[in-house]
Amino acid sequence: MEIEDLDELDDHLDGGGSLRGLRLQHLDLTAYGDRLAEHDDLRGLVVLGGTVPADVAHALQVRGAILFPAVTDAPVDPWRGLYLPQELYAGLDAGGYAATPDARAYAWSVDARLRTDAYCTLIRAIHDDAVTDELDEFVAGRSVVGVMGGHALARGSTGYAAAAGLGHDLAEAGHLVATGGGPGAMEAANLGAFCRDRVALSEALGRLERVPSFRPDVTSWASLALQVRQTIVGDEPPAPTDTLGPSARSLGIPTWFYGHEPPNVFCDVVAKYFSNAIREDGLLARCTGGVVVLPGAAGTVQEIFQAVTPLYYAREEAPLPPLVLVGRWHWTEQLPIWPALQALARSRRMAGSLHLVDDLDAAVARIAT
Repeated sequence: MEIEDLDELDDHLDGGGSLRGLRLQHLDLTAYGDRLAEHDDLRGLVVLGGTVPADVAHALQVRGAILFPAVTDAPVDPWRGLYLPQELYAGLDAGGYAATPDARAYAWSVDARLRTDAYCTLIRAIHDDAVTDELDEFVAGRSVVGVMGGHALARGSTGYAAAAGLGHDLAEAGHLVATGGGPGAMEAANLGAFCRDRVALSEALGRLERVPSFRPDVTSWASLALQVRQTIVGDEPPAPTDTLGPSARSLGIPTWFYGHEPPNVFCDVVAKYFSNAIREDGLLARCTGGVVVLPGAAGTVQEIFQAVTPLYYAREEAPLPPLVLVGRWHWTEQLPIWPALQALARSRRMAGSLHLVDDLDAAVARIAT
């Protein structure tokens, strides 16, 4: 049993329940030394990060608890889980993108001295597992629709506006819109879902045109986006990530593996991973409502075949969410993926889940059905 907030811990302690088998994750246990010490046998209790003063740690350890300490010498807290976009970009105004937690985490992950260091590898693994754990809770009970597409799509372009409209329509239909969390088509779809009405979306699109791309200056690209995001959300303080699931419309799942692609800020929350393999599988596996694929290049092609594989091998009784490719010429001529998908689908149940359309309204309709 995982306990992730102090109210839940108080309820458990007040109820007199056993502490064996509990996982206390990312909690401040400063005031809990005496209450925990009332239990003589704490074998099976595991404390994962958080704040644990020396006296509390001693009281836990002598009674058999296992403590995984907080990490202070890495640019990430491996126990924290999901991020708010503004947390990844903290310090942007003062020191530029290079000073942000996002940029520092990427630099740390590719540091040749640390990439194979067992301690750093463990931190990255714990971090990604904590992200997965909270992400599962965040999407529980939701219809999640993935929108895939290239990172090069520029703000101000017709394609960018169309992708934003797609994200908005899907969110209005009650879906949680999930993307790879990067720039281009991903940012556009997240933006559309994040905006609660078409007026706000139109105004945001107009303002974002001033900085069309994250190249060559991520700082300007992200600074403008954060200003636009603040206009959309107003002055309300950001809600904790663990309270947003039922009301969220926009989810980004990026990776530090692609460090050249900064995360976009138009997400309710960001699930950012070090491992791209875990991130890719986790993104597509959670798209219970289907996947819409906009024109893209190698990364998008990879995502198509990752989405197709579980459709191909699905059990007879398993529901098959739709996979909708947008852009007939792109997917049959420029990158002829569609013929390969049709060949794979021949005489298989997955054939009914594959769709090729030219119109985004048709894409939304395929998801709705």
